[in-house]
Amino acid sequence: MSSTTTDTSSNAMPDDGVVRAADGTPLKKRLARALRREKLRSLMLIAPLLIFIVLTFIAPIADMLFRSVENNIVEDTIPLTVEALADWDPASDELPGEPVFAALHADLLIAVEERIHTRLGSRLNYESSGMSGLFRKTGRRVKRMDEGDYTAQFIEADEDWGDLETWRVIKRFSPPYTPGYFLNAVDAEQTSEGLQLKPENERIYLTLFNRTIVMSLAITVSCLLLGFPIAYLLAHLPLRTSNMLMILVLLPFWTSLLVRTSAWKVLLQQQGVINDFLVWIGLIDDTNRLVMINNQTGTIIAMTHILLPFMILPLFSVMKTIAPYYVRAAKSLGANDWTAFWRVYFPQTIPGIGAGAILVFILSIGYYITPELVGGTSGIFISNRIAYHISSSLNWGLAAALGTILLGLVLLLFYVYDKIVGIDNVKLG
Repeated sequence: MSSTTTDTSSNAMPDDGVVRAADGTPLKKRLARALRREKLRSLMLIAPLLIFIVLTFIAPIADMLFRSVENNIVEDTIPLTVEALADWDPASDELPGEPVFAALHADLLIAVEERIHTRLGSRLNYESSGMSGLFRKTGRRVKRMDEGDYTAQFIEADEDWGDLETWRVIKRFSPPYTPGYFLNAVDAEQTSEGLQLKPENERIYLTLFNRTIVMSLAITVSCLLLGFPIAYLLAHLPLRTSNMLMILVLLPFWTSLLVRTSAWKVLLQQQGVINDFLVWIGLIDDTNRLVMINNQTGTIIAMTHILLPFMILPLFSVMKTIAPYYVRAAKSLGANDWTAFWRVYFPQTIPGIGAGAILVFILSIGYYITPELVGGTSGIFISNRIAYHISSSLNWGLAAALGTILLGLVLLLFYVYDKIVGIDNVKLG
């Protein structure tokens, strides 16, 4: 009996003290191998989703961040000129020497042949007005220039080549990476005297950023004030009635965004339905019709209507889970209706308010169709300017810089919100 016990103990625990499996492999090594297989299996299961996120979310953001600082076009188009300008001091009062003009001539001969000199002019025109025309005009004459004394020939082709500011712009934006797009995005510029804000009448982006944040907050507050009582009503009505009203809440989702926005243009204009109704009931005079379109008022009204369901649904889902006996218990202990609501019921709706506020704010801060149609010049957002640079001016670098700053502002607001309310308190029900 003791012999059998001794043999069994010897198989389970060898003399070296390492626990082994039946095949002699150390148990610890075998467990690690099984754990690796499990992790690999899990990774393979989520691989399609991970690839989708990388291609549709992470890669576009990375590309946007790169485009906001990328500036290879100057160095790629006129490499000899960039190299020759390396020793020139832009703070001096003298034009670059003859070797720089000779290098520019050699570069432009190739650039004109490949038809890329106009792209360089368009890029530099974002920084200094007139650069596009300068390169286009010079490109037509560079092949007719004689060898020698290129300085005089370039100045004769266009007198802007004799302007120090032209060469300072080329020198400033010759590196492959530039902060120029971000400077423009905050209405600043880099001059020979350092960083400076643009003249007050040329500052547009800081105003647009401020307007976007303020109006998005106003829309969020409007949706909360309108959505909270509606969600409360839906959560406390009988199921059949609640379901019927929920269909009305969801109805905007079944209607085109463009149709809803166009409908508000009809409703809000001075000869529209709302003004006609106010005149009919005698609330306003026909000569004093309200101006509710092509301004911030129109944008807030239209976007509040469009985004209201995104506030109601999280609130409703949270309110539906609040047990009614909490309020009844508060009243039985002597609280009045207002105290029971404010001290007992309302704190339990904070997660729904947080979720709805985040949804509405994030959606409104990136909207551009509705502000474009009903906002006019005073009701557009920064997103409208980003869309303009992407589709019309083709200044993708500036659009990327604006988008990066907007992303940074959203992340900053998330951080502040987390510190004040707490992201963990946000629930959808």
